[in-house]
Amino acid sequence: MMAEPATETSSIDCSLLLDCVSKLQLSPATKEQTPEWSLLPGELLQLILTYLDNCFEVVHVRSVCTTWRSAIPFPSCLLRLSYSLPTFADFPYDSRDLCILEKIPLFLFRVRDTSPCEYFLGDIGLVDESENHYHMEPLQCTVKVKIPGSEKPTLMNMLDCQIIPLGHQYRMIGWDPEAWTSAYRGVALLPLNKQGGGFVVLLNYTKVLLVLTSGEMRWMRVKKFSDASCWDLFIFRGRFYAVFLNGEIFVIDPCSLEATPLKPSQLLNSSNYLVPSGDDELFLVEKIVPRYGELDYFRLVCRVSRLDEEAGEWVVVSDLGDRVLFIGELGNFSFSAKELPPGGCGVSGNSVLFTNGPGNVTYAYRYDVETGNLSFWRFSRENRVMILNRSPPVLALQVER
Repeated sequence: MMAEPATETSSIDCSLLLDCVSKLQLSPATKEQTPEWSLLPGELLQLILTYLDNCFEVVHVRSVCTTWRSAIPFPSCLLRLSYSLPTFADFPYDSRDLCILEKIPLFLFRVRDTSPCEYFLGDIGLVDESENHYHMEPLQCTVKVKIPGSEKPTLMNMLDCQIIPLGHQYRMIGWDPEAWTSAYRGVALLPLNKQGGGFVVLLNYTKVLLVLTSGEMRWMRVKKFSDASCWDLFIFRGRFYAVFLNGEIFVIDPCSLEATPLKPSQLLNSSNYLVPSGDDELFLVEKIVPRYGELDYFRLVCRVSRLDEEAGEWVVVSDLGDRVLFIGELGNFSFSAKELPPGGCGVSGNSVLFTNGPGNVTYAYRYDVETGNLSFWRFSRENRVMILNRSPPVLALQVER
């Protein structure tokens, strides 16, 4: 039992550590005497990296000095890859103009020690990525929330936030979204092989689906397989998923473009939303709309199902475990409530939160909290959620416990 700690560090020469300490002169430092962290042996630097929990800790380590920055690669999950593609504004005519498709990392970040709890969901950009910001200065992240009377984005210190990665989203950059809202409704990209040698792009545009491959670099119309317009596009385990306004859902093979229907267990008069949970599971959330009577969003119920890929069908579930599903204009995401501090900061697992309803007040859906119904989820009214801002690229909300 006593030998385990020695075994863990046996690959590092203790003499190197002693030599490092002597060179760093780690006696109480003054303004004139600061540690030369760049002299740390590479073996110790690699050991430090094994203890880092998330990509932002890697960014902090990279900011220590130029030597560390050159030795440690930038976290791949923070890279904003971009692709130059032919514009699709004049389809079906070919165009020499270009548009930019960008792969954007998304995060949920919580402001620590605030009551009520504040959350921001969306993409963030690192401020401290120039060669002039090192020497242990606190890194910052930009949160593009529009504050009345201020033209600059809000800056938030990463040390004051808990940040949870949510995956990536693809967006077209460089066009006017207000002018094209009725035409462009989403885009998704998939690599054609694991080596990244090619890709295929599926675009939801003017009531049709367009496809482009890296080999041909021209937009073509996808064979129509639904009478309704496409509502949203998703990527899950190497395939496209398309949701249509009439409730139909299709899985599309990226190579053959063959579409296979995925019918819910029972057709309902509902608005359907897909929520990927990483590469582990894909959930279908059906918000049931009453056929008659006055529409009351606080009385709507949901049904949640999980995709059984092998059987090719949806399985109704009553328990999401520790998962929280977010559904809104900025996309549909999920994360584990276990990543939050004890008490959940107003957010608990096994819940669904819609942020795309009318007004700025909402509540999370939980599995039939009143009657224990075997199918439906209802407003829990446990914690009120205030929507503070819906302006892309960030959703700001506040949970009142």
